[in-house]
Amino acid sequence: MLLAVAKDPTARLRDIAAVCHTTERTAQLIVSDLDKAGYLSRERDGRRTRYTLHLGGRFRHPAEAHLPVRRLLELLAHHDHDR
Repeated sequence: MLLAVAKDPTARLRDIAAVCHTTERTAQLIVSDLDKAGYLSRERDGRRTRYTLHLGGRFRHPAEAHLPVRRLLELLAHHDHDR
């Protein structure tokens, strides 16, 4: 989900769900969880929602707590670009 939002911060939940091969309801729940956890924030822009990623944050799991979210997205974006 984070990668889909990073690619298009103004994407509709329907579009995010399609990119992630999930339902719109599941995408809504995951985006809400990411918002509550501080990985992103949402702001209404007219009829659309604009997402802002907070890439300086760290993962919550102790095994990855030393890694910034930015690093994971860089790896995923690079891998996706190579395809």
